[in-house]
Amino acid sequence: MQNILSLLIFFVIFIQYTYSLSFNLPLNTKKCLKEEIHKDTLVTGDYDITDRPGLPTHLEVKDTKGHILYNKEDAIKGKFAFTTEEFDIFDVCFETKLLHGQQQHHLSSQHTTKQVTIHLKHGVETKDYDALAKANKLKPLEIELNRLEDLSTSIVSDFAFMKEREEEMRNTNESTNTKVLYFSIFSMCCLMSLAIWQVLYLRRYFKAKKLID
Repeated sequence: MQNILSLLIFFVIFIQYTYSLSFNLPLNTKKCLKEEIHKDTLVTGDYDITDRPGLPTHLEVKDTKGHILYNKEDAIKGKFAFTTEEFDIFDVCFETKLLHGQQQHHLSSQHTTKQVTIHLKHGVETKDYDALAKANKLKPLEIELNRLEDLSTSIVSDFAFMKEREEEMRNTNESTNTKVLYFSIFSMCCLMSLAIWQVLYLRRYFKAKKLID
């Protein structure tokens, strides 16, 4: 039991660090990170960008509707936080550009490329367990148990959300299939009606021309 608990604690700690990402950002290049987040979820981010004079980096966080949740023109090091109002995919974008009047040809890529490090957290990951431990005088094992409980609740919530999405997609699929079936029947009825009308019309035409009895 102790070994299983230790593995679970390690798993929780490992999950926290999977959201940390570092990458190189060349000049005049825009790179965005996309994160799918549920409704009413707290999102926090810590970023650290290489400081190069004359090469400001623009940081922008927005949703698919274009609402800007965080904007920083000369981002170097800082934090941001926001709470989602609905389920959506959020973009965290970085872009470095030259200041007006500067020339790029005399700058090498080594002096214009920046390193960006960002650590994103959302949901249960944003909870400050250290402050909780100090406030309630909890032992380290109790804190990890609280962390595991919150994580399991979050996982159950995610599964419930996935099940709900699956049901919505299935209902949409069934509704689409029903509409296609009705449309196919309607199309066949129209074609049959047109064929019968053509036969009757040609029959009257040939009779009028006395080509048939």
